[in-house]
Amino acid sequence: MLIILVVLAVVASLPWWLPGRVVALRVRVFARINGDEGIPVPGDLVGVDRFRELYSHPAAGGRSKGAALSDLFWYWLAPGPEMHQEHLEAGERYDAVARCTRDLLALPREEAEELTRRCAARALDGASGLVRLRDLMMPLWAEFAYEIVFAERCPREARDLIAANAEDVSASLKCTRLRHMRRRRRLTRYLLPRLSRVRRPLPPGLTPQEQAYYVHGAFFTTAVVQMSEAMTHLLLTLAEHPDAQERARTGDDRYLDHVIAETMRLHPLFGIAHRITTGDIPLDEHTTIPAGSVLCFNYPEFHRAGFTDPGTFDPGRFERPAKELNHIPFGVAANRPCPAWRLAPIAMRVAAREVLNRYVLDTSVTHTRALPSRGPCLLTPRDAPRRPARRRRLALAYLRVRDRWEDVWRGLAQLVLGTYMVWDARRQRLCERHFHL
Repeated sequence: MLIILVVLAVVASLPWWLPGRVVALRVRVFARINGDEGIPVPGDLVGVDRFRELYSHPAAGGRSKGAALSDLFWYWLAPGPEMHQEHLEAGERYDAVARCTRDLLALPREEAEELTRRCAARALDGASGLVRLRDLMMPLWAEFAYEIVFAERCPREARDLIAANAEDVSASLKCTRLRHMRRRRRLTRYLLPRLSRVRRPLPPGLTPQEQAYYVHGAFFTTAVVQMSEAMTHLLLTLAEHPDAQERARTGDDRYLDHVIAETMRLHPLFGIAHRITTGDIPLDEHTTIPAGSVLCFNYPEFHRAGFTDPGTFDPGRFERPAKELNHIPFGVAANRPCPAWRLAPIAMRVAAREVLNRYVLDTSVTHTRALPSRGPCLLTPRDAPRRPARRRRLALAYLRVRDRWEDVWRGLAQLVLGTYMVWDARRQRLCERHFHL
């Protein structure tokens, strides 16, 4: 009887101790497989005070060639990482692709706001109760991206293909599921006969397959995944802070902008941005970073530096000009900044208002930067009678317990699947073989 009680006690306690130990083990396994490649920034060699300076250095602009770490990102983004704007090396092809991306994203503010409202209205239609915010957001941004590219309403078939691909990429990046290449190939096949309908000329000199990979990767993978992640973090943060939620709903855009900025400081979309040096970078008269070095820029650590109580949510930090703060949510202008740095905040603000005008948001789950849970949240329509306090507390208690137990299987899945994918990426050497061919 005693043994049974001990076993039951151990099993019941799993959600409170196992996930943290699995995360620590996963970090050690990944570090062992990836080896010693990479100079951490900030770190012992380069401090926080020189983070921007080094990130902006002309010789810190290499992206894929020469870094074993690139194999892993190519693996997650296959097919088509060799045409992804973020992974192309500097040169004529990169310039042509970047120019096309800027042209497609150059929407007038009013047009971008109206497009976001339309897409949000369709995505939110009928939503209520317990939802996963990322699942709710992906169809919204799938339609948004499609209309930016094709300047026509997104068909249901296209929305489903784009959202399924984005969800697959996101899940594999978080190591909760292996890649499903059929989903990605189906989207590529869908795009190929429609390339002539793109509303701006696609980069010249590319084959149709390369053009499809470019549109697929820049707009229907990265844009949809990143906007869905950003909105999930924002809405989950507002659900965690009811006072901020109400002020964001009824206040002016300036306060909501501060909430967005603080959310992206606490939960940056990029963890580590790696860059390969294309030349020597002198740090002082005694120290030089040699060409071919891999610089690993740590966004979360940079975003925490220089702030009092950095783990606390405080939109008031952004009463000061953002340029005075350690805050680069869209990267650094001199080194491949996010091309949607202007459009994304406009669209996020409108989408957030659409959600807040329709719902009261509540949550009780653990909120981490990686967000493998996909953002569980309780949505209560504002035009419906508020559920009794007791029922709301029960729903949130259920959400908390469910999230804790899901952390157990998620952690184990991430350990097993993540280890396999890191190993398989190193085995296939997609990036290395591409540059050696």
